[in-house]
Amino acid sequence: MAGRDAIAVGRVSVAAYSIPTDMPEADGTYQWDRTVLVVVHAEVGGTIGLGYTYADAATARFVQDHLAPIVRGRDPLDVPAGWVAMGRQVRNLGRPGVAAMAISAVDAALWDLKAKLLGRPLVKLLGAAREAAPVYGSGGFTSYSQRHLRDQLAGWVRQRIPRVKMKIGTHPEHDLERVKAAREVIGDGVELFVDANGAYSRKQALAFAERFADLGVTWFEEPVSSDDLEGLRLIRDRGPAGMDIAAGEYGYDQLY
Repeated sequence: MAGRDAIAVGRVSVAAYSIPTDMPEADGTYQWDRTVLVVVHAEVGGTIGLGYTYADAATARFVQDHLAPIVRGRDPLDVPAGWVAMGRQVRNLGRPGVAAMAISAVDAALWDLKAKLLGRPLVKLLGAAREAAPVYGSGGFTSYSQRHLRDQLAGWVRQRIPRVKMKIGTHPEHDLERVKAAREVIGDGVELFVDANGAYSRKQALAFAERFADLGVTWFEEPVSSDDLEGLRLIRDRGPAGMDIAAGEYGYDQLY
């Protein structure tokens, strides 16, 4: 690429978009009727890289005030250097939460920009290690009626999606009944995942893990709070064989 040493990141823009859901949704610890996407554009000449994150709208202001000035003027082909610079910028503010989400959106925009400048698909630039990846249907919100839950899961089965995930934890007294209903509608040939979003105590999580295992649940996500690393280890070590214990969606540091 001719003249590559002279190029630099120019304009960095950010916007937050509030997108209504088609109906109210809830998981084990939270309920909502809209979601926010924070979208970042990084430009070199007429080439624009796009990145985004699922975050609070305040993240956009954080990008604008703290990260965009750090990224502008940098070499767009040295994305790791930009990532390190952003990390240094937020050291005194704290890395977890909004800052990490903001860095993620800008970092994604810079990677997209680099790929476009080099004329290569980003997947090739990062280094594809697999030709395919397993997929699952994700939903089954605790705000759904049992009929709605059944209809959604059955729809995924009709699409030949081999794994489905549902939410639990809002009303623990109803969780076993809901998981039984899910297993009935998907049959024995589809994997069943559950996600408590950190709603259970350690004792509850261990007790439910055993009951869920009897229904063929193979994936138990955030059985306790994602901040409770010792609790997650406890559930992993004492939980049923054949059941994966998952977390990390809201892990912002290298402990994860």
